[in-house]
Amino acid sequence: MRKTTRYRVEGANSLWHVYKTVPFWKVVKNFAVIQMARYTPFIGMKNWLYRTFLGMKVGDQTSFALMVMLDIMFPEKISVGRNTVIGYNTTILAHEYLIKEYRLGDVVIGDEVMIGANSTIMPGITIGDGAIVSAGTLVHKDVPPGSFVGGNPMRIIYTKEQLAERWANDEIYGKV
Repeated sequence: MRKTTRYRVEGANSLWHVYKTVPFWKVVKNFAVIQMARYTPFIGMKNWLYRTFLGMKVGDQTSFALMVMLDIMFPEKISVGRNTVIGYNTTILAHEYLIKEYRLGDVVIGDEVMIGANSTIMPGITIGDGAIVSAGTLVHKDVPPGSFVGGNPMRIIYTKEQLAERWANDEIYGKV
C-alpha cells in the first residue's frame, strides 16, 4: 500500500483547486528549474539545482539521466540516496490529483538503486537500497531492498537472495 495523505475537495475536480494546495510562483520556479535540469548533460549541476532550488535530498554520486521528470508541485517530497541511477525519461511523482481528492506522499529512493528508462514512480513509494527497477516499470508499491522488479503491473522478478545467487554464477560479477 502506498503511503499517501488524502485530501477531499468539494465541487470541481481537485486539479481545479491546485493553487489552493500549492503556490503559483512555486510551480513556476519548479517548472523552470526542472526543465533546465532535464536538458543539461552536467550531472553535478542537476544535483545542485535539485538540492538548492527544489529542496530535494540527493545523495553523493547520484545520476539523473537526460529528460527525468520530477514532480513539479512537490519535489521536496522526493529523496534519492547515494550512488543511484535514475534512467532516461523517468517520471517521479509525489502528488496525484483525482476527481474528489488529491493525494500527497513522500518518495524515498535508497542507495545504489538502478531505475531503468521510462519508468514511473507513484507517490508514497519507498524503493529499498540496492534495488533494480526494470525499464518501463510502473512502480505502484514499495520495492524491497536488493530486489529486481519490473512490468506493469510491477512484480518482483528476483528477490535479493535470488539475484545474489544469479550474480554468484555470472563470470562478470562472480569469481573469475
